[in-house]
Amino acid sequence: MFRGLYTGWTGMVNEQKRLDVISNNMANADSVGYKDARVSSQAFDRVLAIKIRDGSEAYHNEAIGNMSLGVKVGETYTDYSQGSLRGTGGTYDVALSGSGFFTVNVTNSAGETHTRYTRNGQFHLTKDGLLVDADGNPVQGEGGDIHISTDAKTVTISPQGVITADGTMIDTLKVVDFSDYDYLKKYGNTMYEPVDGATTIDADAQLIQGYTEQSNVNVIKEMVDMITITRAYEANQKVIRSYDSMLDSAVNQVGRLG
Repeated sequence: MFRGLYTGWTGMVNEQKRLDVISNNMANADSVGYKDARVSSQAFDRVLAIKIRDGSEAYHNEAIGNMSLGVKVGETYTDYSQGSLRGTGGTYDVALSGSGFFTVNVTNSAGETHTRYTRNGQFHLTKDGLLVDADGNPVQGEGGDIHISTDAKTVTISPQGVITADGTMIDTLKVVDFSDYDYLKKYGNTMYEPVDGATTIDADAQLIQGYTEQSNVNVIKEMVDMITITRAYEANQKVIRSYDSMLDSAVNQVGRLG
């Protein structure tokens, strides 16, 4: 009976985690370059259903019954599929069509600079002519930080990422890809950083000036999933209430019959 309480509880915890991820997806449905996050579920570890040596008998790696201990979160993963492109007309707005990431340098509060990658191409110039992303982080070209004269009348960015100001080539946007996205760790909502084992490869994306890539979140699907999760959460609540009622009856009613 107590195992049923635990199974209901693990179900509620799992659905709460799934709801947190979906809520974050919906909150970032309009975030440029955001990629949809997903959660998988799996059976709770069977090893915790093994009887340990307790003095009553020898240890034989014996399972305690055959009922499942419930469910738990398997993993949280990212859907890297292409988002829709939206025309902005902005000179420094750039969208990636295909696989790949822009490269930016991020400096933390301790003054340490780290290279990170993003699909968010909302760029702009500072008053000093430095090309930065929406958070003010320097966008990287093949030659490092990109500087463009604020007096330039015409700035173009080719599909290969070549930046030209008034007919003079400035630099080429550094766009890279990875052989396996499982070696990318999310940083914030739209940035990623590689972990040990990550291998960079040449990107095959084309750059489109005057556009941004929107998030790939399907709001309708997220809302349907949210309703499903809410109902599953309520079902687990009912299981716990039913067990609570049976335990109450067993203690306060059946126990009095003697």
